[in-house]
Amino acid sequence: MQTSETDHQCDFKIGQRVHWTGDCRRIGTVKYIGQVEGYSGDWIGVDWDNRDGKHDGSINGVRYFNAQFPKSGSFARPHNLSTGVTLLQALDLRYRTSSTKEELDEMYVLSASHKRVNVQLVGKDKIEDILGRFEELPGAALSYLGVSSAGDSVQISKTLPNLKELDLTGNLLSDWQDVAAICSGLPALTALNLTNNKMSDAIVGVSHLKNLRLLVLNNASINWSQVEVLKDSLLVIEELHLMGNKLREITPTSSNIVQGFDSLRVLNLEDNHIADWGEILKLSQLKCLEQLHLNKNNIERIWYPTTDELPYKPFQSLRCLLIGSNKIEDVASIDALNSFPALVDIRCSENPTTDPKRGGIARFALIARLAKLKILNGSEIIPRERKDSEIRYVRLVMSNPHQNLEEIKTLHPRFTELKAFHGIEDEKPSNGPTGPQKMATGLITVTLKCVGPSIGEKAPLTKKLPATTTVGKLKTLCLSFFKLKFFKPILYLQEEGSPVPTLLDDDMSSLNDAGVCNQSTILIDEEN
Repeated sequence: MQTSETDHQCDFKIGQRVHWTGDCRRIGTVKYIGQVEGYSGDWIGVDWDNRDGKHDGSINGVRYFNAQFPKSGSFARPHNLSTGVTLLQALDLRYRTSSTKEELDEMYVLSASHKRVNVQLVGKDKIEDILGRFEELPGAALSYLGVSSAGDSVQISKTLPNLKELDLTGNLLSDWQDVAAICSGLPALTALNLTNNKMSDAIVGVSHLKNLRLLVLNNASINWSQVEVLKDSLLVIEELHLMGNKLREITPTSSNIVQGFDSLRVLNLEDNHIADWGEILKLSQLKCLEQLHLNKNNIERIWYPTTDELPYKPFQSLRCLLIGSNKIEDVASIDALNSFPALVDIRCSENPTTDPKRGGIARFALIARLAKLKILNGSEIIPRERKDSEIRYVRLVMSNPHQNLEEIKTLHPRFTELKAFHGIEDEKPSNGPTGPQKMATGLITVTLKCVGPSIGEKAPLTKKLPATTTVGKLKTLCLSFFKLKFFKPILYLQEEGSPVPTLLDDDMSSLNDAGVCNQSTILIDEEN
């Protein structure tokens, strides 16, 4: 019996998530079902996530639906769209599908003589045997397989009794009841990833989420009101990821402060639209919160509340704060981080006030200003770097003769403390010659190491250089020091404890401004 288009049409409903037949990564939302003027038969209007459409939902002056973007909408025949599969069907697709002879024939490498040599996977049968016994699987990655529903929860429980981690990135889930049904069939599940599933506003029947310790809802069209509804079901949640949801506000239901989340240690709000730090302060009573990720928002200013503003100690457990790629312009926001009682790990790069290329604070000054800091922008601060940074910072402040003591206290809150701690005295006028002495106080000792492949083996050199030496001048000096000809050097600052060297790419910047301290190591490479 032949299936008609009308039968296919009945498989769809407005708001349903679908993917293009044969391409599980081309996902969209059904916005229209019916006829299109001038074209025969029935059509499904789809708003595509990747904006790979042809129009905005209107054709020839007739509007059928509203697409999110000018070219994200299109019409498709029902047979060209898939409404998805159940969880166990996706599991079979991922782990039990046998390789065809044609696929095995395509598994080869090229020999030295460019001939095909077929590859035999060592232990392939053994691996397939293990994957065939789903009851032993501790984790499953079912991303972009078109999962749209749970299926039989009892059968899920029998098939995957020990599954602890489930990645459902990029599937067709939207109904929270389907998510709850999946969780109810997985009694051991503690980690669930729903990234790139567009979840419904209506959250009902989600009590089966109570065992989750990690929940990822990145790019899932979630707002904070929905998070508040989910909160009562996430009884033991430790990590919650909410990246890319266009969040602007934190909206608690019972008060001005977010309550509950008694076990939450990590909250990821990166890549959202939060601009007001007052919204973040609504999270300040979360007693176990250790990591707060706020990179790529629109935050302009940070402050720590006084005891008059809040009757409790805000962010009492916060150890790690990521605020990179925001719009922070004032130095006072950086100094405010000293008030957070447990904060030792900060990422603040790519803000106007922390970008040296835009006149912002250099690394050494950030270290000096932040007393408790142990990790800056992913790099550990060792004791020697802290000492050198603080001394260098004090001397830099002292080198400005136009500031009075009150201005210094306002602009540099730690200056007096650091000056006393390191025993740095004010410079006294001398009756003798001042030239050489003045030069000596501005000298720093650096070690130069050649790492360029065409340089050959050369012993490192230790030199004393004025801190005002520019990067461009040092490049020229390196050519002379190592007798290099026909060579275009590129310099890197290698800081102990830093995972990667820092490129010194501004030839006009002084060593002082580039973050080069006393006893620093500079690597000399060859520009490609």
